[in-house]
Amino acid sequence: MNSARSDRHGDPGRVRAVLGPTNTGKTHLAIERMCAHSSGMMGFPLRLLAREVYDRVRAIKGDAAVALITGEERIEPPQARYFCCTAEAMDRLGSGANGRHAFVAIDEAQIGADPERGHIFTDRLLNARGREETMILGSATLEPIVRQLIPGAEMIERPRFSTLTHGGTTKLSRLPPRSAVVAFSIEQVYAMAEALRRFRGGAAVVMGALSPETRNKQVELFQNGEVDYIVATDAIGMGLNLDLDHVAFAALSKFDGRRKRRLMPAEMAQIAGRAGRHQRDGSFGTLSGGGSHSGAPLEFTEEEIYAIEEHRFAPLTHLFWRDAEPRFDTLGTLIADLEARPDDPALRGAPEAIDLAVLKRLAGEPIGETVRGRAAVRRFWEACSLPDFRQLGVDPHARFVARLWQDLGNGYLGADFVAARIAELDRPGGGIDALQGRIAAIRSWAYICQRPDWVLARDEMAARARAVEARLSDALHARLTERFVNRRTTILMKSLGQDGSALPVTLEDDGRLAVEGETIGRLDGFRFSVDPEAGLADRKMLLAAGEKALPGILAQRADQLLAAGMDDLSIAKGQLRWQGHELATINLSDDTFGPRLEFAREIAALPDAARTRLETGLLAWLEQRLEPLAPLRKLAAAARDPEAGSEARALLITLVDARGVVSREKAGLEHLPKETRPFLRKLGVTFGALDVFARDLLKPAPRQLLHALGLDKRPLQDTMLPVLSESGAIPAGYRLAGSQLIRVDLAEKILRSAFEARAKASDKTAKARSPRFRLDLALPISIGLEEDNARRLLGSAGFRVQRARPLADDAHGPAAPDSWTWRPRRAGEDTRAHRRKAQSDRNKDKARDAGRGKAGRGSGDRPRGAKKPGRKPDRKPDRRPDHGPARASGAFDQLADLLRK
Repeated sequence: MNSARSDRHGDPGRVRAVLGPTNTGKTHLAIERMCAHSSGMMGFPLRLLAREVYDRVRAIKGDAAVALITGEERIEPPQARYFCCTAEAMDRLGSGANGRHAFVAIDEAQIGADPERGHIFTDRLLNARGREETMILGSATLEPIVRQLIPGAEMIERPRFSTLTHGGTTKLSRLPPRSAVVAFSIEQVYAMAEALRRFRGGAAVVMGALSPETRNKQVELFQNGEVDYIVATDAIGMGLNLDLDHVAFAALSKFDGRRKRRLMPAEMAQIAGRAGRHQRDGSFGTLSGGGSHSGAPLEFTEEEIYAIEEHRFAPLTHLFWRDAEPRFDTLGTLIADLEARPDDPALRGAPEAIDLAVLKRLAGEPIGETVRGRAAVRRFWEACSLPDFRQLGVDPHARFVARLWQDLGNGYLGADFVAARIAELDRPGGGIDALQGRIAAIRSWAYICQRPDWVLARDEMAARARAVEARLSDALHARLTERFVNRRTTILMKSLGQDGSALPVTLEDDGRLAVEGETIGRLDGFRFSVDPEAGLADRKMLLAAGEKALPGILAQRADQLLAAGMDDLSIAKGQLRWQGHELATINLSDDTFGPRLEFAREIAALPDAARTRLETGLLAWLEQRLEPLAPLRKLAAAARDPEAGSEARALLITLVDARGVVSREKAGLEHLPKETRPFLRKLGVTFGALDVFARDLLKPAPRQLLHALGLDKRPLQDTMLPVLSESGAIPAGYRLAGSQLIRVDLAEKILRSAFEARAKASDKTAKARSPRFRLDLALPISIGLEEDNARRLLGSAGFRVQRARPLADDAHGPAAPDSWTWRPRRAGEDTRAHRRKAQSDRNKDKARDAGRGKAGRGSGDRPRGAKKPGRKPDRKPDRRPDHGPARASGAFDQLADLLRK
């Protein structure tokens, strides 16, 4: 059986061969011609291309009129009149008056020269005919073969719409946008895609090993502009219509299944011709650093460049042929017919394809002996023709076919069995390689489910297989995109050349800066920081993009602060902060305490107008917050008044420097004229027994504000402490009272009460040298001081306690109260010695108290008030005037005057 038996010489329909390079509109012309007929069929080399044309024809003719038939998918409405198929799925009807379709076209007919699939395209070229018109689409190299095999065919040559020029060698990092990188191994494809992700934000990936759905999604990723680059194998040259401007070859050699060889010029042109679309010119070239297997630079030869640019290639001399209608008497007869050689010099016997290799392998095994009869042989051949989607080779694929044949037997595969096999593959987890393996396996089952005589509940099982393939393809697309696409970098690469104000950077409510939804960093206050998840290679680009758009974003941020963000402002560590982030350092002048802001470095990026608005608004807010410091500013203003007098000004400066509180020892009161005191009192200065202070500055608000501004480094404390802190630091406005701390104005209140009690006692015993009086410690205790600490506070002001003797055991009635005396500290008196004496007195009191626990008194006990035996009498009464307050109305002023002297 040979080619002389074909029906090509008696075809009644007109045969036209539309030949030419890529981008000549051949497919578009064929679609127009098919739609002009009442029915038609087109065969394509790829399921992907068949699906693309199916969608286009369906948009013209409607869903009910168009069918899609491939090995793994079948969409065939009952009234379908237009069929888009893969070449393998095309029926061979159409010749003679009984042809089913008015129009028939075969695309990429030059694939007839391919050793693996060529015999299928050769058969369609020879035998597939339309009743009214047949169109053969392909490369110009096909012309001599078509003239020889179909003498009456009309030849139509179509020129390329755009020019294709050689662009030389380019580095990957300088590859122009809308480019494709072509490699010939999975490892090289992945390496190129990884590099483009680092340099240009990523690339789509197209390989023959991907499922059609995944390839569609990856192509869509490129076509939609989400990435500007695509990395592909030579599958890109087979009918994929892309908006490419440049094709860069990462290699010029490939392994063709038998050996590694350099691409033929026609193969190079088929791939390079994808650059340019319609009237837009394209270019092709190589990638520097790609090298070759021999170590030579990766470059096109002059002859190859000329052939590609001028579309001049050596014509095809033969096509591969295999008998498309073998006999099915026995397996031996079937194999003999499939291995038969044609007698036409334009045809050549096809090399052994994998389907024939599997048939021969199984025919020699025991399973082959079970195949008897024409129906069984035909069915067995159909099983051996199952495509090797997994690309595992002859032996693994033969084992799969053998198992399939055993499951088939003489009947059908059960729906439960097929459903279980499909469910085993329905696992969208795992990496790229695992998903590719499952997709290849599910494609095998999708092909099996399309056979009408293999599977029960065929439609349901086919739908399940397609659904699983779709899920797996989505997962694979997601993994490829996740690994090879950095959408954020891609967007920024497109935007960095624009004006900064035109960058599509948005400020989200949570402070994120995003470009078209992709986070590039954060804005904390006014400080921009790059997204911490960004890699080292991306950080520089993200920083450049952020800083370029920063002036406009910061102006928006400043307006947002002034409009609604004042409640988030705070003062801490001498800084003005917003939402916890520094805005400016607050500088207060030493004389007027007027605020001045020294903005943080980030604010410098604000436009001048926005910065002026921000500064004005912040100063207005700050002036209101500094209101509690009005007493301090009042003191500072008075200290600059020459009419106040030098002594008063000196005290005011001391108070200002001490932030409102200074002890009497450091106040220099001995130099202060008495007549200046009313002036100072009007300013809020209080002259206490132990401290001189501005009472309004002791309130929590000014103390906290002074601490926040960094003007008072002492710790803050609003209540008395049970003990002094470990650091020993006394909080601002407090003084030590034994083991506790007390605010100086409260201490003054206690001391004033004590002086008033002494003044009342002095009125009764005016001539006494040191009159004794009683003090009620209820006031200090109610404030929170412990009794012993209250005595120590009074002791620091010169008050001395004389502890009363306890009642005898046999005595009844209330205990006698303690008595107190007061002696002012003399000028120049050693403070430390004074404290030692006071401590000695307290120790004596404690020792005496310890003896009070003894039962009764001895005969030597003296009555209260009796002198100790042997004690010398007082020399003479103290004739000095009483230094304590004489009367309640003016006693405290007299005491203060006496202390000043």
